[in-house]
Amino acid sequence: MPKLKTKRAAHKRFRKRAGGGIKRSQAFLRHILTKKNTKRKRHLRGTTGVHAADKHAVRAMLPY
Repeated sequence: MPKLKTKRAAHKRFRKRAGGGIKRSQAFLRHILTKKNTKRKRHLRGTTGVHAADKHAVRAMLPY
């Protein structure tokens, strides 16, 4: 069986955790930041997990 290719766009956006989960960065922090208050921007920093409904699709894009 041939090797599976990794979707490069997904590889740049998601990382696998040691426990089997997938982490991602928060959205809504790229532009138009002047109207967003400081607390909102502060809480969007860092990473979060991929939702269970999307996990199967992301795993298919990241076979290794």
